[in-house]
Order: sequence, then C-alpha cells, then structure tokens
Amino acid sequence: MLVVPYGEAGNRIDQVLARLIPEHSRNRLQGWIREGRLTVDGELVTDPKRKMRGLERLELTESAPEEVVAQAAEAIPLDIVFEDPDILVINKPAGLVVHPGSGNWSGTLLNALLHHAEDARTLARAGIVHRLDKDTSGLMVVARNELAQTDLVRQLQARTVKRQYFALVRGVVARDLHVDEPIGRHPTQRTRMAVVGSGREARTQVQVRERFARCSLVECSLETGRTHQIRVHMAHLGHPLVGDTLYGGSRGEPAFGRQALHAWRLGLIHPRTGEAMAWESPLPADMAGLISALRAAGPQ
Repeated sequence: MLVVPYGEAGNRIDQVLARLIPEHSRNRLQGWIREGRLTVDGELVTDPKRKMRGLERLELTESAPEEVVAQAAEAIPLDIVFEDPDILVINKPAGLVVHPGSGNWSGTLLNALLHHAEDARTLARAGIVHRLDKDTSGLMVVARNELAQTDLVRQLQARTVKRQYFALVRGVVARDLHVDEPIGRHPTQRTRMAVVGSGREARTQVQVRERFARCSLVECSLETGRTHQIRVHMAHLGHPLVGDTLYGGSRGEPAFGRQALHAWRLGLIHPRTGEAMAWESPLPADMAGLISALRAAGPQ
C-alpha cells in the first residue's frame, strides 16, 4: 500500500505514482490504471488524470514484465504431425503468433513449446528456427536439442529445407513464373517489406494450379526465406494474396479473413540420422471452403 504525500495535492494520479514507484515508466503505470489495477481509498480508479487531494491510500496490482510473460509456459494445444527426440513438426493454425513481440507477449507458439517440453527452455527461442506469419497456416519444424537446432539452421542457410505453399491470389496468373527480385524494408512504410534494389536476394517458384474467374490458386516454392517473401513477390507481380490487408489483397471479392496462404509441404534432412523426410498438410477448412465456392461459381 502507498500513501499520497500531502504535497501531491492537485497532481494527477499517474504523475504521483511515477514519483512513488520510479522503477516503472509512466506509460506502464497509465496502462495498469486503465486495466483496473488501482484502487484509491478502496475505490477502483481507471482514469490516469484523476487529481489527488493528498493522504489517499493507494493499492496497485502490478503485472509481470513483458519479458517474464513472454517466457511463461502456456497450455496451448499443438497439432503435432511428427515428434522424436530431435525435432518436432507442427501444423500451425492461422492466428497463432510464433514468437513473442510487441502486442503479442503471450499466447504464442513459443509459450506453447515451453509447456509441451521442459527442455525447450534450454534452447534459444525454445527451438524455433523459422517462422510463419500469424495469419499463415501450415507446417513448421522446431528443434528439440542444440544439435538439431544447429543443424536445422545450417540447412535453412544451405536451402536444403524445402518449403512449399498454396496461395490464392487475385487476378488470373497466366503462366508459371520464377521470381528473382530482392526484398528489403519498404523505404517509407516500415511495417512492410518491398521489392527494392538494395534488398537481399529472394527467389520464389510459382506454379499455377487452378484458375478461377477473378483469382488463381498457385503453388509457391521458396528458394530463400525472406520476411513476407511470397506476399511481397506476388503483390509485386500484381497478384496480391486474397485477404492480405498489408499488401493490397483485401480489396474486392472474394472476401477472406486472412491472407490465403498455407504451408502445405515441408522437407528436410533429419539432423541425426541423415534421412530425407517430408510431411504434408491438407488445406485448412477456411481455404478449402473458399476454393470450393470458387469452383462452384464456374471457371475462368
């Protein structure tokens, strides 16, 4: 419990708290107040601008720092496709964030891995060696020990990890394509990536699987692994992914609640045995349903 000094009369409660407990930033204190973590003389207060009279009794319930929450084990179900002492292959659902970060400090794949296996805490990023975007579904491999983690990182660098995706894109893609365009941070919109001359090499194989009246189903194979690579390359070609709000794929019909992208096949060399292994994941229900509706509407 804290007591407001009489000399603080007339000052805002967030300013008073910042002076009473200077180890916390004022922004953090304001957030806690708005979350309903503060009482003044037993009364819940949620307005950081409330003025003090002096001598009030304050009780503040602090939340754990973001870094602590990010490393907490959480009982989040995992769709496990394969598991042995060295690797774990999961089928990630759309909506699951892979790694904690700004705005997503809990409820992530990392939190789920810490709950699934105690030894995950001994590994960097709980064994995560590559990512899928939050709203991309499909297959990922996770290391279970340092040997596997080191080997998988090397395989990703050597491009012996093979990743294939199904994407539903806007417009009719006329032919198969090999896209070789460098990708880097967008020069003015820092939340986006873009094809830029100063970017890192990025190559994507695009094969047309089916054409519809206003869009196409394509299969994309990654030769490199840049952030948002398929989304950026397809948007650069004038065929943004259906539902992709960041790269222009959410304008017009058909409507879809996320980018229509699914990692359907994953291949790699087992880190311990040297065996070539591969797994496949069928289209999730939302993408399968949309494609069925497009087929029913008729061909191109």
